[in-house]
Amino acid sequence: MVLTGGVRTPSDALVGSVAVQTLHSLHLDVVFMGVHGMSERAGYTTPNLMEVDTNRAFLGSTEHLVVLADHTKWNVTGLSSIAPLSAATALITDRHLPAHARAVLENEVSTLVLADPQFNEPSNPTALAAGGN
Repeated sequence: MVLTGGVRTPSDALVGSVAVQTLHSLHLDVVFMGVHGMSERAGYTTPNLMEVDTNRAFLGSTEHLVVLADHTKWNVTGLSSIAPLSAATALITDRHLPAHARAVLENEVSTLVLADPQFNEPSNPTALAAGGN
């Protein structure tokens, strides 16, 4: 579903009062959300004040929040907090997440998924770029 009626941010998010009002009227099962940063103190954050209201509206409309954030997002703090770490039902990140961050997130998030980036790399990137298998 694409909600229009707002403005695009530098990350191409659609935000604004129409998007927020529409989200308040929806009942979503799961929201998958990327974040600018996450930290023990600030939770999930964004640098964009226009996006934070829309992100919070998504949280208010969903049963389950799944955050998608690679290890480089840990200890990055944007200007505004979206939600505490415990707001996520699941966090999908990668195996390069520092041990301290893993310990914190395992205590805060119901499900912590550590993906292996090397597992997902194509065995022959040149063939994929050329359209082959």
